[in-house]
Amino acid sequence: MTGSPVRYSPDVEQRQPDEADTIQQLNEAFDVILERTAEDYSHAVRSVHAKAHGVLKGELVIDDALPPELAQGAFASPGTHEALIRISTNAGDILRDGISLPRGLAIKVLDVKGERLPGADGTAQDFVTNNGKVFVAKDAKTFLGNVKMLAKTTDRMEGTKEVLSTALRGVHNALEAVGLSSPKVDTLGGTPNVDPLGETYNSVTPYRWGDYIAKYRLVPIAADQVALTGRTVEAGDRPDAIREDVQVKMARLNAEWEFQVQLCRDLEMQPIEDPTVEWDEEVSPFQRVAVLRVPAQDSWDPAQVRKIDEETRFSIWTGLAAHQPLGNVNRARNETYRHSADFRARVNGCPYHEPTNAGA
Repeated sequence: MTGSPVRYSPDVEQRQPDEADTIQQLNEAFDVILERTAEDYSHAVRSVHAKAHGVLKGELVIDDALPPELAQGAFASPGTHEALIRISTNAGDILRDGISLPRGLAIKVLDVKGERLPGADGTAQDFVTNNGKVFVAKDAKTFLGNVKMLAKTTDRMEGTKEVLSTALRGVHNALEAVGLSSPKVDTLGGTPNVDPLGETYNSVTPYRWGDYIAKYRLVPIAADQVALTGRTVEAGDRPDAIREDVQVKMARLNAEWEFQVQLCRDLEMQPIEDPTVEWDEEVSPFQRVAVLRVPAQDSWDPAQVRKIDEETRFSIWTGLAAHQPLGNVNRARNETYRHSADFRARVNGCPYHEPTNAGA
């Protein structure tokens, strides 16, 4: 561990003069995805992470006696909060599970007290993660290029995508064999087709951590989950293989992830504005602050699917000012993700709302 944690101040961010224009273009690119999928499915879906593999209820248990630099924001006091969880794949169209893509895990922690981010309704704190270690784009403008490329292929050539995914998995394995990786290859279908219950999930972008700055991750710790780490899902002719496998396992599995935090200790080695840089754990190791516990349940219960998958919006900008998303990419995700959720609510006639407890 190197040095003291860096204290948050507004000047850790460097805003670009063309951010508003980039955000507008992102909205337009997402509209292509949203409109095409809504027409094809006769139902609007998310512009990213459209396909859910499991929707769950659990609880986040915050540790006792955390050191001051970790006891910040929603984690300032020990306690237990109900939580809603959605496990997904990152594409904006609903693809067969033979096309392997990065996994996502979003959490809505309920009844969190504190000053809210601008426009953050309700009392929940959202945490949005995926199983990559870094973000796919250095900045919002590069992300825009990726989204435009995805928009051109959304819900088209599914058979070709499956063949491409198989080829890209070979590229991933070749890179891994020589100690390299490519988030872009993985995002296009080269990531291993892993079981989501055994994965570690990362914030990949930085956030305010009260008086400090941090990234965070969720690490599986239940023995039955750890046994699934790296397991390949054999999709075969099952288009929803992952959802089916998760449902079978969660009927008996009491899942647990440690919620861990990595504090920023060096702004040059751990940049705020470039989320393609992995923060060195030797400079700042991850430290546990809580446990996410998800008891055995039906992970595709129709009532929970409607509540969590249809009626709920997950956003990094829903929550406390103490957990403000930082950096150009995160700033761009604010308006664009709300734009996507508003489109989905309008087309489906199903307004999203912020629950105050898991039964709401």
